[in-house]
Amino acid sequence: MNEESHSPERRGGTGSGVKVAIVAALAFAVFGVVYMKAQKRSGDSCCPVTAAPTAGQPQPAASSGPATQASANAGPLPRLVDLGADKCVPCKMMAPILEELGKTHRDKFEVLFIDVWKDKQAGEKYGIRVIPTQIFYDADGKERFRHEGFFSKEDILAKWKELGVEIGGATTKTDGR
Repeated sequence: MNEESHSPERRGGTGSGVKVAIVAALAFAVFGVVYMKAQKRSGDSCCPVTAAPTAGQPQPAASSGPATQASANAGPLPRLVDLGADKCVPCKMMAPILEELGKTHRDKFEVLFIDVWKDKQAGEKYGIRVIPTQIFYDADGKERFRHEGFFSKEDILAKWKELGVEIGGATTKTDGR
């Protein structure tokens, strides 16, 4: 064999194809990291939901859980509706928080979880863009606040206090009226 057959120019450019693949893979990885960091900054939202927001926000559906049963004698309670999915990471992180709040504060507010991957119309009905989304309703069913992404127990309780719901102490009402 002569020396020319071993030179990179004679090998048909296979080295340049590998280089292009490596550059493309690195670019894809960088894009993925940037995207994930942007998602984290925007509230740890899991996944976009394709539903378009509706003009009027609906009143939340009745829950058949213990919170509804406990409030049957005391009149309507404010309600926290969490829209997510059981396979979404931030949604899974919120599940034990919501369960605990539903038990420990059932006399103050109701907690309802809706899986929008199983109930696709709920995403449209509630105008969901990303999951998880938490919607705070007053006792009359009026939407008072909406949050997208992970929401800690402390933040949820602070929001209820801000909205005038008494949580184990003095009521702090700051609804602007």
